[in-house]
Amino acid sequence: MLFLILTASLAHAETAAEALKKRLTPEQYHVTQEDGTERPFSHPYNKLKDEGIYVDVVTGEALFSSKDKYDSGTGWPSFTKPITPLKTKIDMKLGGPRKEIRSGKGDSHLGHVFDDGPGPGGQRFCVNGSALRFVPKARMKEEGYGAYLPLFN
Repeated sequence: MLFLILTASLAHAETAAEALKKRLTPEQYHVTQEDGTERPFSHPYNKLKDEGIYVDVVTGEALFSSKDKYDSGTGWPSFTKPITPLKTKIDMKLGGPRKEIRSGKGDSHLGHVFDDGPGPGGQRFCVNGSALRFVPKARMKEEGYGAYLPLFN
């Protein structure tokens, strides 16, 4: 009986992964679900200067405000702080420790945080544009993000 329950659970997990693969682009899936990294300077969000918020491409969870975005020169969208709590874990993939950042609710891989940022906290949240979806300020209320509009007053 336990085997059947486990088999059914695995089948459900595979179905959810397959559904996500169909909804996301191959790069979005690779970045968010397989801890991938897009090429620097390859995503249009790196240079986007419009007002609005950036949300998790998988869950829609609000992550960053354009007010906290800056050009770090690294080729990835960079922010001084998140607008909601993020998960962190130590990443040893490049030989030395780096602090990986993941969305708080969806656990999507976003990028890494470094201690060389310009803001008051001194942090640089270096994020793959493929992990994000931009919601312009003019559409925030309509898309259910009205609670974040005071960030732009």
